[in-house]
Amino acid sequence: MFCPWSMVQAQGLKDYYDDFLIGVALGRNFAMDEQVVKLVKQHFNSVTPENEMKWEVIHPKPDQYAFEKMDALVEFARQNNLKVIGHTLTWHSQTPRWVFENQDGSPLNREALLARMQEHIQTVLTHYKGKIWGYDVVNEALVDPSGESEEILRDSPYRKIIGDDFIEHSFRFAREADPDAELYYNDYNMANPQKRDNAVKLLQGLLAKGTPIDGVGLQGHWNIYDPSIEDIEAAIIAYHNLGLKVMVTELDVSLYKFDDHRNLYPESVPDSMLAVQAERYAALFTLFQKHHDKITRITFWGPTDRYSWLNNFPARGRANYPMLFDRQGAPKPAYDAVIRLREKE
Repeated sequence: MFCPWSMVQAQGLKDYYDDFLIGVALGRNFAMDEQVVKLVKQHFNSVTPENEMKWEVIHPKPDQYAFEKMDALVEFARQNNLKVIGHTLTWHSQTPRWVFENQDGSPLNREALLARMQEHIQTVLTHYKGKIWGYDVVNEALVDPSGESEEILRDSPYRKIIGDDFIEHSFRFAREADPDAELYYNDYNMANPQKRDNAVKLLQGLLAKGTPIDGVGLQGHWNIYDPSIEDIEAAIIAYHNLGLKVMVTELDVSLYKFDDHRNLYPESVPDSMLAVQAERYAALFTLFQKHHDKITRITFWGPTDRYSWLNNFPARGRANYPMLFDRQGAPKPAYDAVIRLREKE
């Protein structure tokens, strides 16, 4: 529990919020930025590879694994007592086409793709056995609700070839490969009420079959406008009620709504907007602390504004400022607001 007297000794975000892990996603060149390395050591106790464990990076060719980049992150984590979260094993994106094809380019059949999945998962998890705390096993298998279809699963190559049970098989392969690692389902828009209900339906069905799922990740790619705190809270409670650990896995707070592609702040952000962002972060962390008995980890998707993926998505080349630290690594008003919440207790 948090103790006021410990404030004197507190060194960073992880010290103020010690009821759950405070994580950060890191890119391949993070170690070249001394300011980022300093920030990670001071504020975080968990790390996630932004891209280094995705299939196209770690297994680019059928007969070639490339562990070097991920190995470097794992070693950095070991040296600094950071828990590593593997991201991700089964995902329709950033997966080479050859994964789903025979040598002649024709589609694999169900049995062949299952065997390829198992070999990939077995090889990766065996390589990192005992070094990785948990894995985002399946990523983004749910489709966004549209009202035009009752389908809840994305029509990915995995589903087209294997069927709906590709999710169950992914988790079983992972548990067989590393029985001690935690296994998670991870997705975005998980606070959307309809998608939340679809996720609960999916997870209930998997758990009823004895599928080894330990937790669910809510990708926190949110903004200063939405989703509502009420919807996020309802989602946290719904997933917890399934008996699963709840994590906010990819947190950033954009200054733009998702469909707004304008570049309003190419050089800097007005203080008024930073204040709005600070209020939003404070509201989120008030909620997270309220449900600290349900939440096991909060992971920021990038260490500073400079390294946020939102500088290139969904509007390529647009400057965004979604993190707690600015482009120089200095704490922003949002960081101060989050820390003040704990100082008041």
